[in-house]
Amino acid sequence: MGDDLTMILLMSQLAASPTQIRTHMLAKVHERGVNKSICPSEVAKAVDPENWRGRMTAVRRVAHELIVEGKIQVTQKGVPVDMNTARGPIRIRLIKA
Repeated sequence: MGDDLTMILLMSQLAASPTQIRTHMLAKVHERGVNKSICPSEVAKAVDPENWRGRMTAVRRVAHELIVEGKIQVTQKGVPVDMNTARGPIRIRLIKA
């Protein structure tokens, strides 16, 4: 039991923080530029290559925060969509000025 608790605590310390996810997300969209987008999985893989799927919820949460702040938008097939109602794959890009 003690070993299990130690492992859980260690794993929680290794988890990517929202700040790390935010930093990676903003860096990637700025690197691509205004007319290009990124896949959320690119951010998840950058912060946790071995468990990126387990980071997707956190990545989407940070994306939502950045949408509210007016920094990014979520698209499907190049068209802005509401992240909360979108079904299927989404992309993230900077908001066009």
